[in-house]
Amino acid sequence: MKISFYVLSESKAQDFLGFICQLTQTALNKSAQSLLILIEDETLLANLDTALWSQDSTSFIPHQCLSDNDHKSTDVDSNIATSEVSVPVLLGNHMPADFNGIVINTTTRPVNDFMAATNNSKPSRVLELIRPDATSTQEGRNKYKAYQQLGYDLTHFKV
Repeated sequence: MKISFYVLSESKAQDFLGFICQLTQTALNKSAQSLLILIEDETLLANLDTALWSQDSTSFIPHQCLSDNDHKSTDVDSNIATSEVSVPVLLGNHMPADFNGIVINTTTRPVNDFMAATNNSKPSRVLELIRPDATSTQEGRNKYKAYQQLGYDLTHFKV
């Protein structure tokens, strides 16, 4: 599995939603694989849900939420395989069964934690977002070490 760390500049971190939307669109343009954005912060999830629908005045990024705790309902059950989902982008706090696409990880945990909790999930690529604060930097280092011990192909970019 390929893991890319995106170490965000202060300006990119200030427009975190914009950066996620831009990265999502780039990933969709370069690959036919489905994309999962892992988010454990419900406020960020709600804001990203809105931002993806209105990325710019002439386009939007079709997506579906795996969970929506604000409304106490789920749009897609976690037991449904991703092959049964008809949108290119999923947002959620867990990984669906049999997921094998690209993951943008906004959480503090390595993707392996989410893979262990689902059936047959093996993402092809993971994009880790690291904000320029001390906590996010330390979490990024911890994830880097965890992935390194598992022998994954690691790269990093300063953006």
